[in-house]
Amino acid sequence: MPTKSSSAGKPLAPEPNLARALDLAMQLMAIPGKSGEEGRVVEFIRDKLREAGVPSLAIRTDNAHERIPFGGEVGNLVVQLAGNIDASRRLLMAHLDTVPICVGSQPKRKGGRVHSADPATGLGADDRAGCAVLLSTLLSIVERKLPHPPLTFFWPVQEEVGLYGARFANLKLLGKPKLAFNWDGGPAEKITIGATGGYRLAITIRGLASHAGGAPERGVSAIAIASLAIADLVENGWHGRIEKGAKIGTSNVGVMHGGEATNVVTDRVDIKAEARSHDPKFRARIVREIERAFQRAAKRVKSADRVRGHVTIDGRLDYESFRLAEDEPSVLAAENAVRAVGLKPLCNISNGGLDANWMMVHGIPTVTLGCGQMEIHTAQEELNIPQFQDACRIALQIATSSGPR
Repeated sequence: MPTKSSSAGKPLAPEPNLARALDLAMQLMAIPGKSGEEGRVVEFIRDKLREAGVPSLAIRTDNAHERIPFGGEVGNLVVQLAGNIDASRRLLMAHLDTVPICVGSQPKRKGGRVHSADPATGLGADDRAGCAVLLSTLLSIVERKLPHPPLTFFWPVQEEVGLYGARFANLKLLGKPKLAFNWDGGPAEKITIGATGGYRLAITIRGLASHAGGAPERGVSAIAIASLAIADLVENGWHGRIEKGAKIGTSNVGVMHGGEATNVVTDRVDIKAEARSHDPKFRARIVREIERAFQRAAKRVKSADRVRGHVTIDGRLDYESFRLAEDEPSVLAAENAVRAVGLKPLCNISNGGLDANWMMVHGIPTVTLGCGQMEIHTAQEELNIPQFQDACRIALQIATSSGPR
């Protein structure tokens, strides 16, 4: 196939098989595979690669799932291709898992969009569309014997529950890439060069049980303590979007479990909360304010016998914030690829966590591009087909163009 040129005169990669790419995305979105249950998705991709002639020894999985706190069916999937262009190795990645609302997805095309025919489920384009972009790119290169630099294709697990696949990846399998590109949510021309850092808290409130009708005054309600603490955070501006002068961040109490009956004063409540900010020091301040609010609330609630409840808090950093320089090679390569397919690059800073957060910790500066997912994590999720097709073009451009040695 002859090489095309963009309007700027830069060589374009051959056109991907866009019909097949969309078909792969449709099949991948229909496979159940929430975080920790990605085994069937890995087998689907393996089968397609073997059918295309990729040697079995080149298709590897690591043991990341054995290091993840929740376990899991399978580790990260990695494929390395030796290059035939004198250029640095580059990595292309997209996470395998979906959120639980996408289990049972029934992908259906309507015009230029794909949605789930079951109105109760999400589509799963986040991030099965990204998985399809990678798979389409790899198949095009192998089947058509396209010239390319050394490449690593990386499908991490369990992104949605804490970026665990990227965090616990076996770095030796990745081959020391110099440039790295992650496909996730948003339009094809969006290039995310930075993201916030996130901290999670597991909060346990212990009260004292008593009969809610016969002797409520002898109990200490863990629910009351939780309510006072959350109200404290809201009233003092430490819940939701947080702005304190020039400092900006967010926090959320997202999960709360407690109680089994209305006639018992609840003696235990378990809460999961988070704090985010691009500024690590301000994020630490948000965490301290959350901790202090719960400790203050525990002191305010006491029984008639002056017994108080108590709070224990276990916190951990999920991922640190990062921001790539505008002249970072991966950023420049992504911008060139977006322009090459006729789009205008839009650099973005994300307020959510990305696998790229942990890739940065591993010393692999990674940009994130979109592939047409819309309304992710909801039953209204859709895949914009023209944007998905542009993402496939961009990925093949990145994977086959010459670059830094």
